[in-house]
Amino acid sequence: MKPNLLRAAIAALMLIAGVNAAEAHIVAARLGDFYMGVVHPLTDLGDVVLWTATGVLAGTLGGAKGRWLIPVFPLGLLAGLLLGHVFGAVSTQLADAAMMLALGMLLAAAAQVPTVLLCAMAFVVAVIRGAANGADLAPETDRVLFAAGLACVGYAAITLTMALTAAFRRTAADSSTSWRAIAVRALGGWIAAIGLMMGSLALAS
Repeated sequence: MKPNLLRAAIAALMLIAGVNAAEAHIVAARLGDFYMGVVHPLTDLGDVVLWTATGVLAGTLGGAKGRWLIPVFPLGLLAGLLLGHVFGAVSTQLADAAMMLALGMLLAAAAQVPTVLLCAMAFVVAVIRGAANGADLAPETDRVLFAAGLACVGYAAITLTMALTAAFRRTAADSSTSWRAIAVRALGGWIAAIGLMMGSLALAS
């Protein structure tokens, strides 16, 4: 057993010694800057959770309110990308956590959010995440192509999430005690919990 353990330890040390630095943003190298803008948000927990929470909240409020987010959200991403380029990289962890907590609590409470407030919250989320996505760009990145990809995926993500949520709730009874309504509220509780944990970690670091 000892010779086997010794050989295994030597092999592990050789593997560790031969490790090279990983190259980030391989998508840009293979597919180009437009597709980097499309894929980059999908690799960040902040984008995935906040975009989903925003789309689900809008979907629960109905098409009359939610349709305003179709132009508002991509425009907010572009505005955030521009602000990030002008002011440089800034940490958005606390802002992300605060918005997750707010959106999650609204979902969990099944609150009827006014259209103006919904649009304002969606725009703030988009600006924050647009700035965060722009912070990682290399100097040689074509920002126009990246912005186009980011706006397209923002439009698609928010529209599809709203549509799926609306379809999910449409098949349920109007009662707020239906299992589908409870599932959406439970999702809001989990989103709020994620925001609370992220905020605590950001304050502790």
